[in-house]
Amino acid sequence: MTVLDETDRALLALLRADARQPLTSLAAALDLSRATVKARIDKLLERGVIQGFTVVLRPEAEIAPIRAITMVEIDGNSTDRITRRLQGLPSVTAIHATNGRWDLVLELEVASLEAFDAALREIRQIEGVANSESNLLLARRKG
Repeated sequence: MTVLDETDRALLALLRADARQPLTSLAAALDLSRATVKARIDKLLERGVIQGFTVVLRPEAEIAPIRAITMVEIDGNSTDRITRRLQGLPSVTAIHATNGRWDLVLELEVASLEAFDAALREIRQIEGVANSESNLLLARRKG
């Protein structure tokens, strides 16, 4: 487990808000030198805390307007095999291990309700998937 200090957490919060901020802006906000901020970002990347930078689109600009969360229950010890299979599905944009009733939580993005239906059928037909439950994501309230 990686331990982050207050400065690292503050830096990450600034990057979450806008990862394209110039180093000089980040440095000013943190009351640090540009070189110190650069070194901290490099260390966070090296340690795998920051795994990459991405583009966040306005909801109406997203390519896949249908988004959903699907919880999956798995029979037996098939989690690794099923996870590998799910990673190959273009509709599955993220896979999370979880606790409780469900074994995996999937994030899905598709272009239409018909594609959503097809994606669910494909997931449910994977050998070892015992049950699933999906919720469509409606209006984005934050992020």
